[in-house]
Amino acid sequence: MRELKNLPLPEGRTSPPLEPGFRAPVLANRAYRQAVQTAGGVPVSVALERTDGDYSRLETTVFADEHDGGAANFAYAERWLKFALWAYGGWRVHYSGPRQLGEQLQAHYRDSAVGRFDAEVMGERVYERPFELNIVDAGEVPQEHHVSSPLGRHLDGCRIGFDLGASDRKVAAVIDGETVYSNEVEWDPKPQTDPQWHYDQINEALKDAAAHLPRVDAIGGSVAGIYVNNRVQIASLFRGVEPGDFEARVKPLFLNLRDEWRVPFELANDGEVTALAGSMSIDANGVLGVAMGSSEAAGYVNPHGNITSWLNELAFAPVDYNPAGPIDEWSGDQGGGALYFSQQCTARLHDVAGIELADDLPQPEKLKAIQALMAEGDARAERIYQTIGTCFGYTLAHYADYYDFEHVLILGRLTSGPGGQVILAEARNVLNTDFPELAESIRFHTPDEKFKRHGQAMVAASLPSLK
Repeated sequence: MRELKNLPLPEGRTSPPLEPGFRAPVLANRAYRQAVQTAGGVPVSVALERTDGDYSRLETTVFADEHDGGAANFAYAERWLKFALWAYGGWRVHYSGPRQLGEQLQAHYRDSAVGRFDAEVMGERVYERPFELNIVDAGEVPQEHHVSSPLGRHLDGCRIGFDLGASDRKVAAVIDGETVYSNEVEWDPKPQTDPQWHYDQINEALKDAAAHLPRVDAIGGSVAGIYVNNRVQIASLFRGVEPGDFEARVKPLFLNLRDEWRVPFELANDGEVTALAGSMSIDANGVLGVAMGSSEAAGYVNPHGNITSWLNELAFAPVDYNPAGPIDEWSGDQGGGALYFSQQCTARLHDVAGIELADDLPQPEKLKAIQALMAEGDARAERIYQTIGTCFGYTLAHYADYYDFEHVLILGRLTSGPGGQVILAEARNVLNTDFPELAESIRFHTPDEKFKRHGQAMVAASLPSLK
């Protein structure tokens, strides 16, 4: 059996055709926990602190240090905690458990490149504080307390909604919940170094929509990345901007747009808008939204119908424990969701599938070529989508360990056309085969083609309240 730093990695009943080395975290974690339960383990509690009074708390059990299985403790706990950090967020970790394991985790975030990336992002870049992992007594671990917000669902008035992606920007003009105009423009923001270019491009889209409204009462935006109080913390769209300009001109970019337009202005991560769109379209709560586009964007509407304060940056959360798996160029880590559930995956797998495409062909063009082959019934293209769907089925079971959801909304460029149906069919097959209890409770939803292309902008328009 394959292992990840002494953590056994069982195979699932269904193997992704083009990813035979794929090892589902949910299966490894369940096998480890069962072994710990049989042996009798030691409790571990952690609380992830986002802001004062806003915590997520997790509990697990690990082997005692002296047990033979203890060699797998670090691999299990580090992956378990990494997923939680990218799902929930937090600049401080309150840890109670075996001291040796706690010190190993401290060293990981201090000394390893992968750990330092997570610590820097969670600390300085998102919450603008130094990252900490503190070893405390069990009674000192804070209790769970979530801050959630009834953001969105406002349909009154004349509104503009925009959606900024890596390869296109979309805008919609909405009057009392009815879309009267929508438009999509291709762009390439990542290499752009001038913050003014970004400002002007976004403002041009707003003016385009405003021309189709009698007035503008509110503006809402859906944007990839991490945003706190409408400030840009991390966003690949602005990757080309130098750090000094990013700090001075990109972080307040949307606040400056709000000041120019002088109307209520709300920004949300594109994954959050995806989940909100799903909740609004099916009139249900407990929705996990997953957008498979240039990257993987995720969002969550809790069972009460609110957007939480969690990060939901599942593009970086591990979904494959294969020690020989692909490496993300930004984080330097293996097995992150974006490598499996975005156009990055089709760019990775076309060679494995036997589809020859030029190396210098941009990823969106590679995806279009694969989609064209899929529309023609090409078996090689179908195996790519079967692979994505199988991995996604196992990953949904993993997501269910961290999120309380009954509905999954799937959208994004990767899901357009017949390939999207193959993804859903393979994911459903995995749930039926390996996780029948989840198969009974999880419902899949896909928007129509128009909504896939422009729905984010339409729903983003509902974010601000006019009151």
